[in-house]
Formats: sequence, structure tokens, C-alpha cells
Amino acid sequence: MGILLPFLLSGAAFAQEAPSTMDKAGNIVRQPVRDVGIEKEKIPPVLQTAVENPYAPLPSRSCRSINVALGELNAVLGQDFTVGAQTNEDRAGKIAEEVGRTIVNSLIPFRGLVREISGAGPAERRLEAAVTAGIARRGYLRGLASERGCKVAPVVPPPTSKEEKKRK
Repeated sequence: MGILLPFLLSGAAFAQEAPSTMDKAGNIVRQPVRDVGIEKEKIPPVLQTAVENPYAPLPSRSCRSINVALGELNAVLGQDFTVGAQTNEDRAGKIAEEVGRTIVNSLIPFRGLVREISGAGPAERRLEAAVTAGIARRGYLRGLASERGCKVAPVVPPPTSKEEKKRK
């Protein structure tokens, strides 16, 4: 692991936002633990609901309820696309991230087979499907907002206790 740390952290000097770089590095380092099934990523409840029916109607079709639902999705998916937004890709950071990911992923022989046996592969596919459903749900809600003439201003839900601890 001592050999990997410089590769993983080398992108930190080039990154614009250090916390997100450190989060990425932490995720890369924890990948072998997820591959063997020791650590599992849980699917957030809002995405589990989206998997069941991404186009389910809201209990209330008010602009406020639409924006609350959009805020819940943005909290787990990240911000939605913004028209005319400039993308500023950190190429050096991406290269460092891929080098770190490649090195860490090479630590487990027959990684693909290990992931399937441990259940990490199917779990990752379920998470990806949930994210896809969440993105579809967000698009549906944005369409509802447009149809109703709502100003899209997602209401950010209050942080959970886990998120509060992370910020401190």
C-alpha cells in the first residue's frame, strides 16, 4: 500500500477540489475490499424507489414537492446537467486516478471471477441500475416541472448523521 499512496495522491496537487480527490483516492484504495465482498455499497432508498418505478407520480404535483424530490435525487446522484455549463477536466488528476485504479485492481488475481463469486459484481450492477433509474426519475421530474411551469430549484435535504460526521 505504501507504494500505491504516492500514485493515488499525486492527483491531489493538480485537483481543484482536494476533498473530492481524497474521496476518489479512498475509493480506489478500498476497491479490493469491495471486490472480495467485505465492504458493500448500499443503494440509497431514493434510488431503490426509483428502481421500482422511475415514472411513478408524486403524491402532490406542486412545484415544491417536485423540487424536494429533485433535491433528494441530487443529494445521491450529484448535480444535474446545467445548460451552457463549462466543463473543466483535470487531465493530470484523471491520469493519476487511472494509474492508481489500475495498480490497485491488479492486486487481486482473477479479479473478475473473484467479484462474481463474492457477489461484488452483481452488487455493482444493481447499483449501476439504480443510478440509471435515478437519472431517469430526475429527467421525469424535470419534465413535470417544465410542464407545470415550475422554476427548478431543488430543495437540498438536510444531511444525515453520517454526512454531518464526514463534514466535521
